[in-house]
Amino acid sequence: MSYILAAYLTMVLIKAIFLSLFTIIVKYVFIPIIQRILQTAISFQMIEYAIIRPDNSLNYNHTTMDFIHEIFNILAPPLGMALLLYILPSYLLFKTLHFILRSLCSENVAGKVILITGASSGIGEHVAYEYGRRGARLALVARRHNPLKEVATTAMLLGSPDVITIPADVSKVQDCKRFVDLTINHFGRLDHLVNNAGVLPLSLFEDITDITNFAPAMDINFWGSAYSTYFSIPHLRKCKGKIIGITTSAGWLPAPRMLFYNASKEAAITLYENLRIELGRDIGITIVHPGLIESEVTQGKILSKDGRMVLDQEMRDVQVSVMPIRSVTEAAKAIVNGACRGDSCLTEPAWIRIAFYWKMFCPEVIEFCNRWLLSSSSLERDTISKKLLHLTGLKKHLYPQSITNPKLKPS
Repeated sequence: MSYILAAYLTMVLIKAIFLSLFTIIVKYVFIPIIQRILQTAISFQMIEYAIIRPDNSLNYNHTTMDFIHEIFNILAPPLGMALLLYILPSYLLFKTLHFILRSLCSENVAGKVILITGASSGIGEHVAYEYGRRGARLALVARRHNPLKEVATTAMLLGSPDVITIPADVSKVQDCKRFVDLTINHFGRLDHLVNNAGVLPLSLFEDITDITNFAPAMDINFWGSAYSTYFSIPHLRKCKGKIIGITTSAGWLPAPRMLFYNASKEAAITLYENLRIELGRDIGITIVHPGLIESEVTQGKILSKDGRMVLDQEMRDVQVSVMPIRSVTEAAKAIVNGACRGDSCLTEPAWIRIAFYWKMFCPEVIEFCNRWLLSSSSLERDTISKKLLHLTGLKKHLYPQSITNPKLKPS
C-alpha cells in the first residue's frame, strides 16, 4: 500500500510541476509574443487599413488580420515544436507513472453492471465472457436472440451472477432507449457501456449499385454508438461509470473498399474524443482501436455492394492478405483490462499502432502501398495482396482455425 501511495504522490507532484511549467511558458513566452505581433502590425502602419467605428474605436480589416496570420505562420510551428520538446520528457514520465498507478488500482467489476452491444459473436461475445469471469452482471444486446442466449449461458457458467439478453437493433433509436431502460429496470444501475455492434461494408466506391445500400454502416457503426451512449450517460454519471467504444485501427491505413467502414468508425472516434472533453471526470471513456481480430468479420462476413450480408472469404483474403489475425480471447482480455485501468485509448494488438505514426509522417507511402497491394489489377479479386497470401503459404500460420474454416452463427 505504501508503494501505491508513493506512486500517487509522485504522480501528483509531476502533474503540478508540468502544469506550472506550462502556465509559466504561456504567460511569459506566448502572451508577450502575441502582444509583440500586434504591436508590430500597428508599427507597420497597418492602422491605416482599419475601419473607424461610430464610437471612434478601431476595427482591423482583413489586411491587418492577414498580416497577423502570416506572422503566426512563421512563428507558431517552431515555437510549438520547441514547447512540445520541452514538456515531452515530463509528460512521458507522468504518463508512465499514471499507467503504473492505474494498473495497481485497477477497477474491480464484481457485482457491477455491464451493458454490451453486438454481444452475440466476436469481440462482444468474448468481452462478455471476460467480464463474466470477473463476476460482473451483464446486459447483452444483439439482433440475433438465439446466439445471444447461448452467450448468456456461457457467461453465467464462467462466473457472472446475473445475465439478461435483449434482442435489439442499435440502428433504431427506440431500441437503444428500450435496452438501456430494461437494463436499469432490472439491475437498478449501469457501470460500463461497451459499444461494440458494427458492420463491415466492402466495395469499391464506383462499383456500388445503389449508394443507399451502405447507409447501415453509418446507422450501426456511428449512430448506434451515439444513441446508446446518449441514453446511458445519465445512469453512468450516477456511478462514475465508463464508456468503452470498440472502433478500429483501419483508419490509420486507408485502403480500397474500406471507405464507408473507415468513415463511420472515424466518426465514432471523433464522437468519443469530443465527449471525453464534455464529460470531464464524470464518466471515463476508453476508445479501443482493434486491428484484425478473430471474429465473423475476419471470417469474411461483409455487407456486399448490393446491400446483402454475405460470407465472402475470397474478398477477405484480398483485404487481410498476410496480416496476422489476433486471438479474440486475448483481445477481449486486453480490452477489459484497459477499461478497468481507465485507459483513454487502447490499441489491440499494440504493435498495430505503428500504422498511426506512418500515416502521420509518411501518408503518401501508406497510400502507395495499399493502392499497389489492393487495387493494382483490373480484376477486383486478382490483387497482389491475395497472391502474396497464397504464394507464401502463410495463411495456415497467420489465420486461426476459426477463420480458415468458419462456422457462422445463424441469423
